[in-house]
Amino acid sequence: MKKQVTSIEEVKRKLEHFCVYQDRCHKEVEKKLAEYHLIPETKEVILLHLFEHDFLNEERFAKSFARGKFRIKKWGKQRITRELKLRDISTYNIKTALKEIEEEDYIASLYELIEKKNQQVTEENLFKRKKKVIDFLRYRGYETELVFKAVNEVIA
Repeated sequence: MKKQVTSIEEVKRKLEHFCVYQDRCHKEVEKKLAEYHLIPETKEVILLHLFEHDFLNEERFAKSFARGKFRIKKWGKQRITRELKLRDISTYNIKTALKEIEEEDYIASLYELIEKKNQQVTEENLFKRKKKVIDFLRYRGYETELVFKAVNEVIA
């Protein structure tokens, strides 16, 4: 669907609003920009404007993404890393973003999820019960060694 645009300034304002509403990654902004069917030079001018005026900041995006996904969705570091890579975020910014997650909170969250999932699983067989909990935590993106250690402590 082609969007109706009257001027470059209007596109700039729309993309500024798009970036202010929520932190965005470069890929999301380029996708939004593609909807306007502009020539490459104009796209570059608009992207440069967004960078220069701090509407677009990959490091800030990565940090807020990591904090949000951990606090709200209880994702592990591996899942957050995978999702950031899908959005073409640099390795440096991914490492910086993961530092936003406090280690004590991370471990506490892992144990909280184990307790919660263990209560939900109705399986009687101990090994099958552990496997279901472990699979759930691995899907959430927690590290395998950490998951095995914690599950074996909690479910005995």
